[in-house]
Amino acid sequence: MRNLLLSVATVLMAGATVAAPAQSTQLPKGAAHNIVLVHGAFVDQTSWKPVADILTKKGYNVTLVENPLTSLAADVDATKQALAKQNGKTVLVGHSWGGVVITQAGDDPNVSALVYVSAFAPDVGESLASLAKSGPATEGAAAIHPDEKGNLYIDPKVFPSAVAADLPAEIAESLANHQLPLNHTAFEAPVDTAAWHDKPTFYVISTKDKVIAPEVQKIFANRMKAQTTEVAGSHASLVVHAKEVAAVIEKAALVK
Repeated sequence: MRNLLLSVATVLMAGATVAAPAQSTQLPKGAAHNIVLVHGAFVDQTSWKPVADILTKKGYNVTLVENPLTSLAADVDATKQALAKQNGKTVLVGHSWGGVVITQAGDDPNVSALVYVSAFAPDVGESLASLAKSGPATEGAAAIHPDEKGNLYIDPKVFPSAVAADLPAEIAESLANHQLPLNHTAFEAPVDTAAWHDKPTFYVISTKDKVIAPEVQKIFANRMKAQTTEVAGSHASLVVHAKEVAAVIEKAALVK
């Protein structure tokens, strides 16, 4: 596992953008063949690479969205551009801030199911800022601060324990020191569409998350009437528990 995580960190820092070539594995009859993965704030799309590799090897067409993180509208547009390139049923997946993005972008007719992984899940009129105020304070949320340009970061000294406590220290520290900022306008922008009202929805709850409190994740999942799965991971559970997360996405792909 340590070697796997070290290789994941290398890919994250190198900025790789695509998963491995698809194999000829036969997917279950009627399954959605397309998976679109939307990353959260402070990291890039390669945070999804461990999950993407698992799904690609099983024959799914996997797309990693590269969010600019400059505004909600910009990230939604990037996701919709990715969705426009899919042919047929598509499972749309979001981690952390990516949950806000898929909530807004998920009304695309090709989207057959939504999957939230340790993610925010707003309703119409709610923003990341309003959701952050409504739940119990967490170590990670308290460590988010703007710079002089209004870009938001997590305090690098707090990042390793708050975001990635189950990753090796050198990886967590590297991620902390190479954060991609989220513009404050994205933090404050409310969604005007909540696709989960009309789409089958799944939620992976990370029970050791110190960014989005696990009890808040359960509130999101219950409000959406999502099928839930719990993993004993941090906010970085999409890396450490990639197999479990991929299994939930495969389940979502079987939705009729």
